[in-house]
This record gives sequence, C-alpha cells and structure tokens, in this order.
Amino acid sequence: MTTGLSPGRGLLRRKPVSAYVTETGADSDGGELRRSVTLSELTAIGVGATVGTGIFFVLEEVVPEAGPAVVFSFLLAGVAAGLTAMCYAELASTIPVSGSAYSYSYAVLGEIVAYFIGWCLLLEYGLSASATSIGWSGYLNELLADLTGFRLPEALSASVWEEGGLINLPALLLVFLCCTLLLRGASESALVNLVMVIIKVGVLVLFIVVAATAFTAGNFTPFAPEGVGGIVGATSVIFFTYIGLDAVSTAGEEVHNPKRNLPLAIVSALVIVTTLYVLTAITAIGAQPIEAFDGASPELAQIMRDVTGQTWPSTILSAGAVISIFSVTLVVLYGQTRILFSMSRDGLMPSVFHDVDTRTGIPRRNTIIVGSVVGLLAALVPLDWIWDLVSLGTLVAFIVVSLGVMILRYKEPDLPRGFKVPLFPVLPILSIASCLFIMSGLAPVTFVVFGAWLALAAVTYLVYGRTHSVLGILERSGGDDAQATR
Repeated sequence: MTTGLSPGRGLLRRKPVSAYVTETGADSDGGELRRSVTLSELTAIGVGATVGTGIFFVLEEVVPEAGPAVVFSFLLAGVAAGLTAMCYAELASTIPVSGSAYSYSYAVLGEIVAYFIGWCLLLEYGLSASATSIGWSGYLNELLADLTGFRLPEALSASVWEEGGLINLPALLLVFLCCTLLLRGASESALVNLVMVIIKVGVLVLFIVVAATAFTAGNFTPFAPEGVGGIVGATSVIFFTYIGLDAVSTAGEEVHNPKRNLPLAIVSALVIVTTLYVLTAITAIGAQPIEAFDGASPELAQIMRDVTGQTWPSTILSAGAVISIFSVTLVVLYGQTRILFSMSRDGLMPSVFHDVDTRTGIPRRNTIIVGSVVGLLAALVPLDWIWDLVSLGTLVAFIVVSLGVMILRYKEPDLPRGFKVPLFPVLPILSIASCLFIMSGLAPVTFVVFGAWLALAAVTYLVYGRTHSVLGILERSGGDDAQATR
C-alpha cells in the first residue's frame, strides 16, 4: 500500500500511513499489540472513560456557576464533542492504530506537531486519571458512611495541600487496583470495564427515575443567573470528561476490524454519554434547588437520600459511583500507556514504554511507570488544580484532529477511509470553532501552566526526541520510508 504522503524533512517530517499499516498489521489481526477487543467492549471504553467524571461529581462544581442553564452547558459540550467525534471517526478508520491524536498528527502535520500533541495527551490523561481517583475518595467515604457509619479521617482522604489533609489514600489505592487489572491484559481489562459500564448506566437510570418523581419546575428559575459567561465557563469544565472519545482511538491496534468498529464505537459512545448527561442534569436540578449544590458531599447521592427519605437508594448510587469512577480511571490509564507506547515506538520517548510482555501482550513496564506517577499525583494534589488543565489539553487535541481531517482529505483524497465526515468541510470547521469558543471560558492561569508544560515538551524534544526519532535517524542515514517501521 502506498499513500504518496511525503515524510517531509526535519521538524515537519511525516510518518506515512503505509508505515503504520506495515508496523501494526492494521489491515489484519497481526501487530505488536494483540487484537482482542470487540465492538461492544470498545464502545464501553468510550462510555467508561466519560460517564463518571462528568456527572457523578462535576455537577456540584458547575451548577453554582451556570445555574439551571448547566443543562445547556452539557448540550454545548455534547455538540462540540459530537462534531469532533465525526473527525475522530474518519481518522480512526483511516489510520487504525494506537496513539489517537498523536499518531494522526504524525501522519498529517509532522513530527514536531505530533510531539506537542503527544504531550498534550499525556497531560490530559495523566491529570484526568488523578482527578477521577480523587473524586472516587468522596464517594467511597459516602458509601462507607452509609454502610458502616465510618468515614476515613481527613488526614487519609485529602492531599497535604488541603486543610487537615496528609495523603489521599483511597485515590492511591484506586490507581494501584486499576494498574493491577491492566497488567493482566487488554482483553481482560476491557471485559471488566464492560461489566462496570453496564452497572453505572443502570445506576444513572435509577437516579433519573427517582429524581424525576420530585421534579419541581420552580427550581429552574432564575435559569442563567451568570448569563452566557456562566454557561460557557461550566462547559469548559465539563468538556474534559469527553476524553472518552479520544480513549476509544487509543485502542486502534487492539480492536477487531478497526476500520469499521472504531467509528461505530466513537459515535455510539457519544450518543449514550450525552443522553445520560442531559437527563441526569435536568432531573438533578428539578429535584434540588441550585442553592443546595454547594460542592460539599457528593450531590447525586444526597439528592437520592433527600427524595426518598431513606439511605438505601443513596447507598446504591454511591456504590454505582465507586464502580463507575473505577471504570473511568481504568480506561484513562489504559489510554495513556498506549500513547506512550506509540511515541516510544517512534523513538520520541524512551524504549521502556514500547516493551511488550510476550505472555500478556501488554506494555508492562510502561503501565507500572504510568501508575506510579498518576498515583502520586492523585495522593498529593488537590482536585481543583486539575479540571481546567485537562479540558485545555482535550480541546487542543480535538482541534488538531479536526484540522487533520481537512488536511488529509485534500492531500490524500483517494486514501481508503472506513468513514467520512458528512458535510465536509463544514463540520470540521464548526468543530474547531466550537472548541475555540469553549476554550475562551477557561481561566487565564490555565493557559500559563499549559504554556509551561509545552515549554518543557520543547526542551525534552531538543534533548531527546530530536536525536532518537526513528524517522530522523532514517533521514540522516538516507534510509527508505518503509524501514521507518523498525
């Protein structure tokens, strides 16, 4: 297979799509990673990485900012994510490999752009895993209180930067459990995640039904106390939860029939997630005045307790949240290891991240290193330092994917595609515009920290990536493009 896509020179050298096919066996069931994930399991990866963070404990953060109009915040985030999902579906069906936006950028925009996008993905995945682990602590405490009347002391359930805190032990425990499961293999992890996704969807449906019985229309006035700014600001925070769409594409080398199943899984996950988000937000606000969303105890469990006057429904919801957020953390950790795997295969990260265990078919040492770093962040960093950075990293990746679809469509119109974005180029342009609009709602300090992260990426590229790049080595030696796969 040939693409006619020139690899370019220097910082702008591109990795041909044919090289991905050669090194991964993307058109077959071969490859360095094993193709063992089914369509249902892949869809569950998307739902599993999304439902949990965005509704189980973000609601209490965004309702005070947007008011009842937070429903529009969820819709706006869903529309923007939907536009981007179309772009992801096309690129995933064209370049069905691990690495998601990083791999797509390498094939379309060049090495230096791909490297920075890889670092954006590492930031969003690492911090997202930490954020969900921290949120898990709150629901675990709620569940312990309902079942036994016991709560972990602040010293063991909050970071050292928070009042009374020393270490967030449950968050650290969650990361350890997720890594232990991932080390057993991708197929086993995907199956467990599928079971957890079914449970979490069932729990949210239970909440929607119960909360609807206490629906009060008066809770929706005033509808948007902070105006459009409040809606956009809440959308910016919510948007990071849609990392699940990117997580689907990180499994490109481990799913059967990727050119068909990747687009189907991305779109299916988006529809399921957005529907659950909007219905949960409507019923939650209808059952409780916005003044009660104070960011204290987990709101959905408290609403269940208030509506029924009993503890068992909130116990079920807390248990569902514990399982749900476990699922999110599991998938996000999985995604980060696969991005590092792809970058390492290209020589842009140390080779330790590319080593695959011959028995389980997974990058073992990669998983252990990622789990160690994320565990430390979850145990020691406060939650409110994390949200906006994850959203910004997600938005940047989404913009690059949308841009990549347009560039590749014009450069390589005849390249085989399992799915094509409808209404091209209108939808990719709208995707970019919506992401930029949502980005405008982020706090200025977020961009400062993000800039510092990219500056660190630039330094590491100059020190390590530039000299170890596989394509760079071949370029300097005058090697053939096809050899870029080794």
